Amino acid sequence: MNPSDVEKLAHLARLEISDDTIAEVSKSVSEVIKLVDQLQAASTEGVEPMAHPQDALQILRSDEVTEGNVRDAFQAIAPATEDGLYLVPKVID
Repeated sequence: MNPSDVEKLAHLARLEISDDTIAEVSKSVSEVIKLVDQLQAASTEGVEPMAHPQDALQILRSDEVTEGNVRDAFQAIAPATEDGLYLVPKVID
């Protein structure tokens, strides 16, 4: 990737890259692209997709209600409610 490509990408991404660092950024981006090319060249035939590299299971807690329903108390102090919903001023036309 040459410095002019980096300048174009920086402009599209709305990033400011100083002239002093364009060569360094160009080199870094080129190295990343080479790494991606290496990864794409690796054969994945026969490899099953996985959600986690260690096949770890997430132990979930039981879904139990621990607090009572206090919606009516909260809505009683709200400036405006209707049919169980909070009413707010319109902010977008």
